[in-house]
Amino acid sequence: MFHERRSCAFALAIVFLLSGCFKVGPDFHRPESVVSPGWIDAGDERVRNGPTDYREWWKAFNDPVLGRLIERAYRENLTLKIAGIRVLEARAQLGIAIGRIFPQSQQASGSVERIRTSQSADQAVPPFIYSQDQIGLNASWELDFWGRFRRSIESANATWLATVADYDNALVSLTADVANSYIAIRTLEKRIAIARENVEIQKENLKITEARFRFGTVTELDVEQARTVLNNTLGSIPSLETQLRQQENALCVLLGIAPGDLSDLLKGTSEIPVSPPQVIAGIPADLLRRRPDIRSAEYQAAAQSALIGVAKADLYPAFSLNGSFGFLSTNVDRSSSVFGGAGGKSDLADIFKWKSRMFQIGPSFQWNILNYGQITNNVRAQDARFQELLITYQNTVLKAQQDVEDNLAAFLRAQERAGYLTQSTVAARNALDLAVKQYRQGIRDFTTVLVAQQSLLNEQDNLAVALGSISSGLVGVYRSLGGGWEIREGKELVPPGVKEEMAKRTDWGELLAPASYNPPVLTEPKPSIRPPDW
Repeated sequence: MFHERRSCAFALAIVFLLSGCFKVGPDFHRPESVVSPGWIDAGDERVRNGPTDYREWWKAFNDPVLGRLIERAYRENLTLKIAGIRVLEARAQLGIAIGRIFPQSQQASGSVERIRTSQSADQAVPPFIYSQDQIGLNASWELDFWGRFRRSIESANATWLATVADYDNALVSLTADVANSYIAIRTLEKRIAIARENVEIQKENLKITEARFRFGTVTELDVEQARTVLNNTLGSIPSLETQLRQQENALCVLLGIAPGDLSDLLKGTSEIPVSPPQVIAGIPADLLRRRPDIRSAEYQAAAQSALIGVAKADLYPAFSLNGSFGFLSTNVDRSSSVFGGAGGKSDLADIFKWKSRMFQIGPSFQWNILNYGQITNNVRAQDARFQELLITYQNTVLKAQQDVEDNLAAFLRAQERAGYLTQSTVAARNALDLAVKQYRQGIRDFTTVLVAQQSLLNEQDNLAVALGSISSGLVGVYRSLGGGWEIREGKELVPPGVKEEMAKRTDWGELLAPASYNPPVLTEPKPSIRPPDW
């Protein structure tokens, strides 16, 4: 008997040892991707490759209003708050995966029964009454022999890190969207100011034509043409004001406030933010480290890689330790007729005596042999999904480089366009001054003045748009480089007020602590075996 127990203990020790060694399925490695050695415009003196800090890239515009808007959006934007809550959700899902690796309680039961046996007519034994009290616990522990649970933890951990990267990506988009909205507002304000300035010029020219018409030096045609140009310019202002209101409403949503008057928040310089002439773009390989969407794609692939192992584990037998422990007390009521009417009733306290204990323990296994290819095809489906995510990762890297190239080109070409439009605007203003002067002298007809007026308005408006395009082009460069998410480092992903509300509603334990859901950007995989999150 002693040798049998020792052999059983030795066998169990071997099972425990092996259950921590095997993990079926592939181990994830970052896939290879095509990365250019440098940018297409790297030879341009306005594009530099040195290291820089993209943490608060908007400071390059030297616009305090823009800085205040981004800071408020970071605190109040609802989309960003949703991304933070998804991090908490993924962290709770990780806790579920961690809990599965430990022994599972299947049933806790208890009963108090009083039973009377029946008696048939031909039975000599009379009925008797007895009490049976029971309380116990059944548990099962599936040994992680093939790494099913450890792979599940790997997958949940990678998914959690992917949600953190998604939060960072949302923050990159938020900072860029606020900056673009602000630039669009300032650009529209400039265009409206230009239109109103031209309205004043055209009103003066209308007065000139009306005066000359009264003196008979020109026909009524000049007056009507001047009035047409003036009203056409006036008609363009409501359209611009509509666009301005829409941009302000969009900015309100980004700031997490209801659409309303933004005059207090926009108080300050009303000029279009001026971008520096140069941008530090680094090298394409930096994107793999800095762009959150690339990190998210990598973590999603890692999570799916682990699910292949989870599916493969179903191909093999599952070994478990099953056991139960409890107390059982059976007491016969000796006052019943079978005992001659002598004795007393049962005592419920007997169940808690140590002699009333009962237990059973032993190993078991389950092997789904007749699955008709279901398990094998599930493995194939998981592998196909993994391959899809590998290609998605590679495509994300390529698109990231395209984004940078597109925005660099837009930034550089907008600067060149603005340079030409600056010269053409100066020329258009000079042409209008000359046309008006010559019209007053009777040298030119009013058609020349009309053409000059329209040309000046168009050139000024185009220049304002071009200046805004330079700034929005620089914003696009910083967005494509993955800048801005670093401002959340060392901070909580969920605002304190939201966490307090959630804590009042649900027991979150330690999961609301910053350290539990705000890991480093690039982190080494944590051990598969972790203590449960109670």
